[in-house]
Amino acid sequence: MFEAPQTAASTVRVWQVRALCRAIADAMDARFNPVTVAGEISGFTRAASGHCYLSLKDETGQIRCAMFRRAASLLNFSPRDGDRVEVRGRLGVYEARGELQLVVESMRPAGQGTLFEQFFKLKAKLEQEGLFDSARKRPLPAMPRAIGLVTSLGAAALHDVVTALQRRVPHIPVVLAPAAVQGENAPRELVQALSSLYAQVQAASADAAVAIDVILLVRGGGAMEDLWAFNDEQLARLLARSPVPVVCGVGHETDFTIADFVADIRAPTPTAAAELVSEPTAAWLDLVAELETRMCDAVGRYLDRQAQRIDLATSRLGRPSSLAHRQRLVLSALEQRMQHAARMGLQIRQSDIARRQQDWQPRIQRALQGLHERNRRAELRLGLLDPSLVLQRGYAWLSLENGQTLGHVAQAIPGQQVRATLTDGAVDLTVNGRGQN
Repeated sequence: MFEAPQTAASTVRVWQVRALCRAIADAMDARFNPVTVAGEISGFTRAASGHCYLSLKDETGQIRCAMFRRAASLLNFSPRDGDRVEVRGRLGVYEARGELQLVVESMRPAGQGTLFEQFFKLKAKLEQEGLFDSARKRPLPAMPRAIGLVTSLGAAALHDVVTALQRRVPHIPVVLAPAAVQGENAPRELVQALSSLYAQVQAASADAAVAIDVILLVRGGGAMEDLWAFNDEQLARLLARSPVPVVCGVGHETDFTIADFVADIRAPTPTAAAELVSEPTAAWLDLVAELETRMCDAVGRYLDRQAQRIDLATSRLGRPSSLAHRQRLVLSALEQRMQHAARMGLQIRQSDIARRQQDWQPRIQRALQGLHERNRRAELRLGLLDPSLVLQRGYAWLSLENGQTLGHVAQAIPGQQVRATLTDGAVDLTVNGRGQN
């Protein structure tokens, strides 16, 4: 019997959609998984279920990602659109839509691993050289004649430190050496600022009225990248050569930098750094009053003992009344002179403190007025960035029914309800179709 040859068409395999998606997913799993991807977050949302959805993109491509609740609960930071991150997960196919999807199992800011490696490598090197040894740490002066301060003019830490010092020790002068505390130029500017204070310490060593006895190195909190300037090796070595004790108050209590380990004292915050070097004036006045009381008591006890000795000697000499009377007069005069000297010393000290308060109060007030003026100008500039000003120029903000921002044509589905927010209210719209630019 003659058998007709099979045609090419009869040998072609016909796939079911589900089976094809599963086969593609299996091929990707064998070829790529687990996979680590670096990119920029786009369209990040967190559902009520706790699952997170986002896209990772770079200059030429993007991939949709899902991070389920269990993995999302382990995040130690809050992802935002525009953040560069590294994610580890598994590639797959979301069969309901036939889309390529990366299921994220872990996420961290991009480059953080490298920064940690650099941090621990430098920390181990400087620790081995002895820069962190407690033996080289110096105690803080009880009453500094002047305080050096290194921070940024635009930092909130400057206001916090100045406010704390004005409240506690308004009579102590503060010498500010401004420097950037974040960015590429920050390490170089911090080194220059510290060097300028060191020069003033050496130049004013003979002038007790303006001598800097302690230096504060401060800035507010931030991510590891924001604080990276304080992990500079040159800055660390310069701190170790400081002619006076250094208090490092960088970041929050949980933040640590190389500068913290090298400094003589680490403070958990800038305000705490200021408080460490500023025993309140009232406390010193209380101490002076206590010392006066103790001194007067000691003088009184000494005079009592001497009077008893005179009484005993008088009784043994057969009561030589004239000699005893003269000795009592001498002792009485000495008592009055010592009490008068103690009171005069206290009055002089109180007058000196009051004079210093009057001398420095106007300067601190001018500095604070300058800070308030810069804050006012910053508020004006911030007001110009008000999103409502953009709406007044004829633009509108589009959002879906669930509140998600509609920023891409691909998000719009024909028949879908969309709300357009204008400058004076909102308009509900219906999507009829979509096109591409």
